[in-house]
Amino acid sequence: MTTNDAGADHVRPGEERHKGPVLLRGEQAGGPTTDQRLLDSGGPSDWVHTDPWRVLRIQAEFVEGFGALAELGPAVSVFGSARTAPRDPLYALAEQVGRRLAAADLAVITGGGPGAMEAVNKGCCEAGGTSVGLGIELPFEQGLNEWVDLGINFRYFFARKTMFVKYAQGFIVMPGGMGTLDELFEAVTLVQTQKVTSFPIVLLGSQFWGGLIEWLRGPVQGAGNVWARDIDLLRVTDDVDEAVELVGTRR
Repeated sequence: MTTNDAGADHVRPGEERHKGPVLLRGEQAGGPTTDQRLLDSGGPSDWVHTDPWRVLRIQAEFVEGFGALAELGPAVSVFGSARTAPRDPLYALAEQVGRRLAAADLAVITGGGPGAMEAVNKGCCEAGGTSVGLGIELPFEQGLNEWVDLGINFRYFFARKTMFVKYAQGFIVMPGGMGTLDELFEAVTLVQTQKVTSFPIVLLGSQFWGGLIEWLRGPVQGAGNVWARDIDLLRVTDDVDEAVELVGTRR
């Protein structure tokens, strides 16, 4: 569960939820998400019969995303934990990332939520950059943070994740949880399979990411499941300026 600290005392989980462009509060906020209904093969048969029509909604999300971001210009997607508190040093580091990217004339794209995402958007916005947030319909999130200048709310993860890659020239990945790891490994897979090219992926924080790199170079590579060059796609640094330089080289 993640909310902004300011609202943690009075906002209950699930009290407010976004369903695409629709805001739901109170009793209206219950029920499954759009993604849950799509992926529930064991659900009622009436949902199964509506799947062909659901394709139109999926198509609409791609059209809306492409239309909103078509004129964005050079941008970098930054990922990190929604649970990073404002007092956490990682929050200040994320703000610095946003400021440095804005100073390099790069827009920032985040998941639009709280924590590290909010901090990146805040740093970019305060530095006069273009701050983008791509939200997702979740039962425990409270919508886009206040530092997002251009925001889109998605129902489907796969549509949202397409936008993170399509409109960015690289990723900066800060310490995070399952969602951050999901986005990281999807990006690495796309680069490794040459679905995208010249796409730098920078892991910010050697203490946090060092164990992952050791695991990849140890049992994963040792079992013959990856090549050394696949692991070399991940650049690890503790320096924000170096991270920005690495993702800013593709123009």
